[in-house]
Amino acid sequence: MPRKPPKLRACGFGSRGVYRGVTNDLLTDEHRLLRDTVLAFARTEFGPIADEIDRTDAFPSDLFTRLGELGILGVTVPPEYGGAGADLLSGVLVVEQLARVSGSIALSYAAHANLCVNNLYVNGTEEQRQQYLPGLCSGELVGALAITEPEAGSDAVGIKTKAVSDGDDYVLNGTKTFITNGSIADVIVLYARTDDKERTRGITTFIVETDLPGFSVSKKFDKFGHRGSPTAELSLDDCRVPRANVLGTVNQGVDVMMRGLDVERVFIAGEPLGIAEEALSLSVEYAKQREQFGQPIGDFQLIQAKLADMYTQIEAARALLYQTAAVAGERNVHKEAAAAILFTAEMATQVALDAMQIHGGYGYMNELPLGRLVRDAKLLEIGAGTSEIRRLIIARELLK
Repeated sequence: MPRKPPKLRACGFGSRGVYRGVTNDLLTDEHRLLRDTVLAFARTEFGPIADEIDRTDAFPSDLFTRLGELGILGVTVPPEYGGAGADLLSGVLVVEQLARVSGSIALSYAAHANLCVNNLYVNGTEEQRQQYLPGLCSGELVGALAITEPEAGSDAVGIKTKAVSDGDDYVLNGTKTFITNGSIADVIVLYARTDDKERTRGITTFIVETDLPGFSVSKKFDKFGHRGSPTAELSLDDCRVPRANVLGTVNQGVDVMMRGLDVERVFIAGEPLGIAEEALSLSVEYAKQREQFGQPIGDFQLIQAKLADMYTQIEAARALLYQTAAVAGERNVHKEAAAAILFTAEMATQVALDAMQIHGGYGYMNELPLGRLVRDAKLLEIGAGTSEIRRLIIARELLK
């Protein structure tokens, strides 16, 4: 029997509570409960160790079990498979609130809940859903997505990992790199080339269990930001994957890839939004408390101007992101999804830098989280498609 999803817990929040912007009125009561609950959970469960996670680059071993108990690991998956049965905007809200406390946890969560779990639900057979989704939704299993290779980053269809049919199996050989959750994953949605003659129509998607012979983690990366969220290089050396683990249709993996890209961009865009919100919240508090020349620095117009600009940028990003998430299932949102992640990512980096400037010398010290916010924000301009690629997507959609 599928696991019954646990009910979300409503509880109080800390001094820096829910960020209530103008788009708050666009949310349903269920959205607000989810948002408030996740932020309260994150503040209580991960807040006290967020800086330690960053400093030690250590991943909390019970993270996914705890997120599974909260009921958010399968946020967009129906209850019959152990999920919450919520919409894409709900997923954005979860990532956003986790990111306010820890960008590392938000990133690993997004890689699991969206890149793996949602992908598997949308494209999987009923047998594949029944086999993998309950464990992934409970946190018993950890998920990841593997596309990127040493010579295939933005050029995703340029992958060289090969899968050769052999009886009831496919034999996979190749390398995947920069894979979030790669070193801790139990189940990976992985792309490999099954036809060398076709560049885009020769790719197939596989569900790879990481305990299969021939699968190994060849390298763990030491990153500038998002420390604690494990990123790894994976090796496939005559790794035999059952034919039953083909996700979708053979040689049609690009269709699986493209169907998920818009949702991926929207889902992950919640992270830079959350980082920016936290940076603004910390800055407002500091501007009220820090005194120079006999008065709070918040009384100075240059500080006020920074805070006003930070707020305006955040609200513009929120409106674009929430509205795109709300309509993503109804129509093509290629340019809106690319615009949402482009704008929120670049906005978050600037807002985090402005927050550090407001905090002055204290902001540059590792005793405060400003440096962590800056480092975490920067990845969102690079991962899940660079800002440059996002601009190309938007321009091409406009010129069609």
